[in-house]
Amino acid sequence: MEGEPRGDVMGRMIRTYQTREVRGLKRAGFVIMSALTLTLLLAAVALAAPEATAQKPSAASAGLLGLAAAIAVGLGAIGTAWAQSRIGAAAAGAIAERPEMGGLMLVFLALPETMVILGFLVAFFVIGKI
Repeated sequence: MEGEPRGDVMGRMIRTYQTREVRGLKRAGFVIMSALTLTLLLAAVALAAPEATAQKPSAASAGLLGLAAAIAVGLGAIGTAWAQSRIGAAAAGAIAERPEMGGLMLVFLALPETMVILGFLVAFFVIGKI
């Protein structure tokens, strides 16, 4: 460590910090995906219950179905916002260099909206079971 130039030590510290940050993000992503999978599996079990009579689902089943609908819309909206933030920054740079690409960039900005629309569609189907 003593013989290393200062820049090399700082570079190693930055790489170590970035590695820890990536590990933390992976861990958080795994926890979120596990919770989402468990919730959706419980909702699927609630939906798969035999419908001998035309009764409303129990309170627990209705709650899980409502949670599944909220997750479908919420994650779709978060994904759309994240995608549009990245696309918007790239589109601004591309239009600054080549203004004729404005129409194409508008199409690219509209594409992620389909995630939210599909999230609403799934939510309406799930809520229809309540």
